[in-house]
Amino acid sequence: MTSSILDWIWSESFWLPQNVTWADLERPPPGEEYPRMRDILYALPLAVCVFLLRMLFERLVAKPCAQILQIQAGVPRQAQPNAVLEKVFQSKACPDTRTLEGLSKQMDWDERKIQRWFRVRRNQDRPSVQKKFCESMWRFTFYLGIFIYAIRHLWVSPWMWDTRECWYNYPFQPLSAGQFNYYVAELAFYWSLMFSQFIDIKRKDFIIMIVHHLATIFLITFSYANNMLRAGTLVMCVHDASDIFLEAAKLANYAKYQRLCDGLFVVFSISFFITRLVIYPFWVVYSVLVESWEIVGPYQAWWLLNGLLLVLQTLHIIWFYLIARIAIKAIFKGKVTKDDRSDIESSSDEEIVSSSGKNPSQTLNPKDNNHTVNPNGDTHDH
Repeated sequence: MTSSILDWIWSESFWLPQNVTWADLERPPPGEEYPRMRDILYALPLAVCVFLLRMLFERLVAKPCAQILQIQAGVPRQAQPNAVLEKVFQSKACPDTRTLEGLSKQMDWDERKIQRWFRVRRNQDRPSVQKKFCESMWRFTFYLGIFIYAIRHLWVSPWMWDTRECWYNYPFQPLSAGQFNYYVAELAFYWSLMFSQFIDIKRKDFIIMIVHHLATIFLITFSYANNMLRAGTLVMCVHDASDIFLEAAKLANYAKYQRLCDGLFVVFSISFFITRLVIYPFWVVYSVLVESWEIVGPYQAWWLLNGLLLVLQTLHIIWFYLIARIAIKAIFKGKVTKDDRSDIESSSDEEIVSSSGKNPSQTLNPKDNNHTVNPNGDTHDH
């Protein structure tokens, strides 16, 4: 039974071009290696190491940097213990008017007092600015390091300059040490993010990010399994590029360097446009969609891959529209005010302002520490 299920999941007719079998990829020419699915399992123990490295980095490097910049951890105000309100809070952190009216009658409290309790209770679970600074510094360091590594590898690779090289003799293309290291590092990083989702403070985008990380892990694993590494390295590199400036902008925001934050966010917006609305569709997607058709021909997994890449491009367009609105405010009004792509919770007693996007973002206004900062365009949607 188990064997039949695995045969169905790893059907050669689905994942590989016509007349190619998994056995073919297990027998590379002497002196060469093809990707083997079992090798990607190294990413799992490495993900634990990455997570532990993050903990050490945040404590030994990021936290001292935050203290030098006078970013304090802060102790959030604690809500008055109340079993009735806590029970409602666990199911509905932002109660509607009807719920407020019912609670007001039940407890003989003014509705404004109940709203205030819920606001304090929500703020109580939010990470401190120092914690967010440490998390962003870790992501900034990873994205910068992995991008530099990828560029060093790709710069001497013929398929970076001629994308048709991604498909010549596909899938019988040798695996280089640089490709393997890059794939395992990226996969381990996203597995570590999966771990941290359950350990870190739970945020509004918990489910969205779980789905995002799983989709990213699937795409990286899928492209490794059927030896689509050349195109895969291009996709990952293009997506990592703009994330560097995003995290840098967030770091500047947490440190209350508003002009630097605004400038970096504009640079992020420009890099996002160039990498994800120019290079990605007209260089990478074109190669996977058109050049692979001409050289290899379509097969079942080819349709799946291209469908996912085109959906991702649609999301890029939506995200850039929202990012551009923020960048325009930064240019013409002198500061980045609100990232419309994400969940934003107002610090006022009267209302909750929210808007949804790929990741919950935060205001880029360092004067308001009640807002979370994540104008995130990293799809990492590899």
